[in-house]
Amino acid sequence: MVKKFLHIEGLMVLLAMIYIYSLYEFSWSIFLLFILSPDVSMLAYLIDDRVGAKVYNLFHTYTLSIFMILLAIFLKSDALMMIGSIWTAHIGMDRLFGYGLKYTSSFKATHLQKV
Repeated sequence: MVKKFLHIEGLMVLLAMIYIYSLYEFSWSIFLLFILSPDVSMLAYLIDDRVGAKVYNLFHTYTLSIFMILLAIFLKSDALMMIGSIWTAHIGMDRLFGYGLKYTSSFKATHLQKV
């Protein structure tokens, strides 16, 4: 049951970011082009599982992406708002599909599996 709530939470974040993105009338082709860009962080797994998990988690936690959105609002920066919205939408999409933050034991061990 808890896992379903986390998936629904991811859906709500994804939909909220899509809505905010549309309010700013940003380019949808840019959205589609960059929606998977945070997954480049998976390349850190080529070093080892510990480093890979830390880098992956850094790019897949809401903390930095929402900070970027808040910074965009403060600085009135459309570029930062676009990046932050796409980034946060990506994280919401990941949570919706069951991809969570990684444990250092292996790439497939996530916080959603432990719930």
